[in-house]
Amino acid sequence: MPPIPSRTLLHALRRLTLSNTPKRLPIIPTTRLTPFPYTTSSKRSFSSTPSHNATLNQVRTKGRSTQKARRPRSPATVGRPALKGVCLKVGITKPKKPNSGQRKTAKVRLSSGRVISAYIPGEGHTVQQHSVVLVRGGRSQDCPGVRYHLVRGVGDLGGVVGRVTARSKYGSKKPKAASA
Repeated sequence: MPPIPSRTLLHALRRLTLSNTPKRLPIIPTTRLTPFPYTTSSKRSFSSTPSHNATLNQVRTKGRSTQKARRPRSPATVGRPALKGVCLKVGITKPKKPNSGQRKTAKVRLSSGRVISAYIPGEGHTVQQHSVVLVRGGRSQDCPGVRYHLVRGVGDLGGVVGRVTARSKYGSKKPKAASA
């Protein structure tokens, strides 16, 4: 006699249990008939953001937890595009290892009360102690601890003199056309 396939056996058992049970008792379903990879779930088969299941080791050790947001690059200006401040000290910072030079920086007390270190962009500047400046976010990539930029052409920090290209970035006026 050939062996009975397991699926046929389960169907036969289910028919027997359904026919022999009284009407009052609830019917308890038997084991799932579909193989494991082909589950019939009510979830959508496609999603742009898949929900990943945790591994057994992750479940064993506290499971998955939500990640914290990264801290902001310029924390003093969070929620504001720029802040006004007063210069406390103007100085020079040396850049990090592969680079060399002298980066112009200023210690600024913001209107919020925080004291920060800001980079002065462009060639030449008119900033001195007690100058009123506008500070925006954005770090200087090769200066450690300098996370802010001063805005050229606003307050006591004038635009770059003799600037022809990228004038909007450095706050300089359009050069007058030479009349012939």
